[in-house]
Amino acid sequence: MSPGAAPDDHYRIEALAPRHDRHTFHCGVAALDRYIRTQANQDVTRSVAATFVAVPRAAPVLVAGYYTLAATAVETGELPPALARKLPRYPRLPATLLGRLAVDADHRGHGLGELLLVNALRRSLATSHAIGSLAVIVDAIDDRARTFYEHFEFRALPDQPRRLFLPMASLAKLFRAAAGRRRR
Repeated sequence: MSPGAAPDDHYRIEALAPRHDRHTFHCGVAALDRYIRTQANQDVTRSVAATFVAVPRAAPVLVAGYYTLAATAVETGELPPALARKLPRYPRLPATLLGRLAVDADHRGHGLGELLLVNALRRSLATSHAIGSLAVIVDAIDDRARTFYEHFEFRALPDQPRRLFLPMASLAKLFRAAAGRRRR
């Protein structure tokens, strides 16, 4: 990738399809490698999770990174009290689970993780207008992943330091602010 080039100049994000070469993917986390190689296609076929892959524009079958989205619910009691007070008194509330996000080791250092996350958040926000979803939830696989999500304003659920959330209302504000900065 050339210096100063935006990651989206070099990658396209699309739904996982049979043409994608998943078998060479290696991010260094065995569970994430195994998932894209052996489980992702089954989850898509069974409508358990939607998987989106980043492919290099120069090699459009190679999986350089991926993420998964699925519907989930969060216990109202798990939310911060200040947020829970503003919500309906349902025992569980709908949310979007960002189940996995990984970048192949050969494609690190180019902003691809951020590109994947922003794409996942945009997709989640857009979908929340058609199917209710209070927030994006992520279960960080380790402290490094938790730090990555916290950098993008995810907050830990009380008593669950690796289960983080980002309310859709906050997402909408972030994207509006970013759009306003681009127009200037």
